[in-house]
Amino acid sequence: MRKYLVGGLLALMFMLESIFVELLPAELFHSNRILVPHFLILAIFFLSIYGSRNIGIIYAFAFGIMFDIVYTEILGIYFFVFPFVVYICSKIMKIFHSNILIVSIVSLLGITILEMVVYEMIFIIHRTSMDFNSFLNLRLFPTLILNTAFLIIVAYPFKRFFEKYADERRE
Repeated sequence: MRKYLVGGLLALMFMLESIFVELLPAELFHSNRILVPHFLILAIFFLSIYGSRNIGIIYAFAFGIMFDIVYTEILGIYFFVFPFVVYICSKIMKIFHSNILIVSIVSLLGITILEMVVYEMIFIIHRTSMDFNSFLNLRLFPTLILNTAFLIIVAYPFKRFFEKYADERRE
C-alpha cells in the first residue's frame, strides 16, 4: 500500500514546486534573486537513502522527463541529471551513517550539484548569459536557503515515511 503513497507523495512534491513558485515569487521580497524549490528531488534523495536506491533512481528518471516536459524548453537535461545526482548522493551515503543531519547535508550537496550541472549545460548551449558569480549570488545561494528551510520542516517526516516504506518492502 505504501508504494502507492510513495508515488503520490512524489507527485505532490512535483506539483508543490510549481504552486510554491506561483504563490511566493521573489519579487515579493523586492529582490531579483531566483528561488528554486527542489522539493521533489529532496523527496527522491530521502527515498533513495532510506528506502531503495534503485526505486529512487527509477523515480528520478520518470520525474526527470516529466520535469523536462513541463518546465524546460530543452528535453533531456533533468532526465539525465536527476538520476545522476540521486546515484551520486546514494553512493556518498555509503561512506556516512544515514542520520538525518548527514542526509540533509548530502541532499543540499545534491541540489548544489544539480543546479551547477544544469547551469553549465545551459551556459554551454548559450541559453543563458548569466556569469558564474551572478549564478552563485542570484540563484544558487537563495535556492539552498529555501531548500534548507523546507528540509528543516520535512526531513523527519520524510525519514520516517521512507523507513516504513523500506520495512514494508522487506516483508
